[in-house]
Amino acid sequence: MKIQVNKIKFTLIIALGLVLTSGCTSSTKQTVNASQNNQAAISPTIAQAPVMGLKRKVAIARFTDETKNSNSIFVDKSFDNIGKQAADILSARLSNSGQFIMLERDDLDKVKSEQALEGVTSQIVGADFLIVGSISEFGRKTTSETGIFSRNKIQQAIATVNVRLIDTTTGQIVFSEEGSGEARAEANTTLGVGERAAFDSTLNDKAISAAISKVVSDLMENLLNSPWKAYLIAEQDGQYIMTGGASQGIAAGDEFTILQKGKKIKNPQTGFMIELAGKKIATATVTLLSGTGNNEISIVALDTQLPVQIDLAQLVVMEKE
Repeated sequence: MKIQVNKIKFTLIIALGLVLTSGCTSSTKQTVNASQNNQAAISPTIAQAPVMGLKRKVAIARFTDETKNSNSIFVDKSFDNIGKQAADILSARLSNSGQFIMLERDDLDKVKSEQALEGVTSQIVGADFLIVGSISEFGRKTTSETGIFSRNKIQQAIATVNVRLIDTTTGQIVFSEEGSGEARAEANTTLGVGERAAFDSTLNDKAISAAISKVVSDLMENLLNSPWKAYLIAEQDGQYIMTGGASQGIAAGDEFTILQKGKKIKNPQTGFMIELAGKKIATATVTLLSGTGNNEISIVALDTQLPVQIDLAQLVVMEKE
């Protein structure tokens, strides 16, 4: 009789254990950018409302993978590594914001080859700013947490990116930042019941995307805080032709300030040439927009006549404050 009672107790203990642990069984779940510093997670995508204003022309000069993975399985058939993937993600983020004109640089040779096949000849538009970036850290690890009745397998990918923003007029680095991102997937099993997680290659993409999310907001802020510029390139019948057009947010009736460039002096400490503050000499009003793509121009009228001998190359067009 005592043996039978013990068997009943043992059965009840096992049943109770199953009830308590059954709630631990779950399918594979993924987490992106679970920060190790208890910072709020940043979404891999940035939803921006259309922004009115003048757009800066930006190009990504290069984005390279400087980790040991650059010579391993992360190289595809075209010998393009994950650095190109990072460049594509960053370019898409900036383009989708609606605040910049993104110019192709990474695949410039491919663009020129295609134009040659189509019999097209065109000049490449110059960028106001260049972005140089690299993936300085990339790695994966898999850990397991084992309990009495359960097992939890965790796959984790971590990436760190570094970006620099360069002003093409001066060649100076105006902004630099480092950002890290993390992506992880968990799979739980209880008494052998549950989903068994295979190798999740998508975590690589999510970690890189999360790392770029950490730097893209500050990068955009610095780009927008940098002054917008255009140039007068010719005069015709008392009116002037200004670079830029509708795609940059310019509209008929817009007013701009015409500055005569200040004197350039060399900084003996850095060796860079410093341009002193320019002098306002006129206000320009857009009267007509013309052209498309690389050939966009604006026709402007000035509120005052320029000196006859003035060199247009010494003038710069700025936003009117």
